[in-house]
Amino acid sequence: MTMKTNILTSADRIRTALVHREPDRIPLDLGGTTVSGMHVSVVAALRRHFGLGADPVKVFEVGQMLGEVADDLKDVLGVDTAGIPRRMSRFGFPLENWKPFRMHDGTEVLVPGGFHVTRDGSGDTLIYPQGDTTLEPSGRMPKDGYFFDAIVRQPPIEEDKLDPRDNLEDFSYVSEEDLQFIEGALRDAAGSGRAVIASFGGTGLGDVANVPAPWLRSPKGIRDVAEWYMSTRTRRHYIHAVFEGQTDIALANLERIRERAGGLIDVLYVCGTDFGTQTSSFCSVATFHELWAPYYRRLNEWVHRNTNWKTFKHSCGAVAKFIPSLIECGFDILNPVQCSAAGMDAAELKRMYGDQLVFWGGGVDTQKTLPFGTPAQVREEVLRRCEVFAPHGGFVFNPVHNIQAQTPLENVLAMLDALRSFGGVPNLTAARA
Repeated sequence: MTMKTNILTSADRIRTALVHREPDRIPLDLGGTTVSGMHVSVVAALRRHFGLGADPVKVFEVGQMLGEVADDLKDVLGVDTAGIPRRMSRFGFPLENWKPFRMHDGTEVLVPGGFHVTRDGSGDTLIYPQGDTTLEPSGRMPKDGYFFDAIVRQPPIEEDKLDPRDNLEDFSYVSEEDLQFIEGALRDAAGSGRAVIASFGGTGLGDVANVPAPWLRSPKGIRDVAEWYMSTRTRRHYIHAVFEGQTDIALANLERIRERAGGLIDVLYVCGTDFGTQTSSFCSVATFHELWAPYYRRLNEWVHRNTNWKTFKHSCGAVAKFIPSLIECGFDILNPVQCSAAGMDAAELKRMYGDQLVFWGGGVDTQKTLPFGTPAQVREEVLRRCEVFAPHGGFVFNPVHNIQAQTPLENVLAMLDALRSFGGVPNLTAARA
């Protein structure tokens, strides 16, 4: 039987799990990243349930409409992470000057001042790059929807005029203003006593969520997701040029951030590029090694040579065949651990890779069990996953990706209570009494 470590702080709890030792209980992340959060309506429901006030919740990630998990709610839920906010939204306007916005279901939220939307004849909500409604919209929330999909604004491709610098327009060197913001955000996060997970952008090689560049006024280059995927096979020299330039900029930025406040970071979210589908993958392992691996190695080698940060790789889907390559490239953490996908059996993953990789996620399925199961089914799945992933550390509890809108509150509470009971902590109802 593995001896558990007596831990006092959330930061130490995460750090213990990251070095594959068992802390006093399983660490919990909710809201630390844009792939481990909750829809704003779910955050609002939790705040109401726990009597934390009826003030509208801030939308910290506008595309997915993820809600800010403030410190008072983190205290109640036992969240052990602190993510640092980004200065700019994915639609290119700053996250400041908050104002009210009503979701179609009546939920009142707070959005940034640059959040300017219109509605088309179908009732869809359109959002604009940099908040400029004179431009073509770059995002669409379907009528009765809960988040925005990027709108492809792909100019006609003239093969002889394709220039990788057009796809590098997305990436820039950090300014002094950026550094001041980052340093302040990191100090605030570290002061919370929680482990700090940071994402600075620019390291997401080929992340198709960013390919359409919804923040740019007039994106050039390859901006259609299908065209981008085809280009990974037909235009590999172009993709290499983009990845090479992007990595150069990213490493220069990370160096400046490290000099400024690098000692405050525990985990670096490197990349959200998905390689798996429900049953298969977007590319072969050979293609991964040719296109992505050289740049992942550069990024991870720099981090591990110059810092104590652990590196975080997000990829949905059936990615078991890529895991040895991800480890070889130097990643420390895999998220979201989609155990329902083909070949992603939790026990087998833990057996094969549990001493080399931290599983950050996998706690409960967010496609079926959490939104559509009963509280009893949620509890059973959470306890089963904890039994598999918790031994010997190397596990941070998070559902499989973000908790979506319309997820029943009783199921979210069942998830949290099951996690607490596994760790011998009173359930949330008892803790409030």
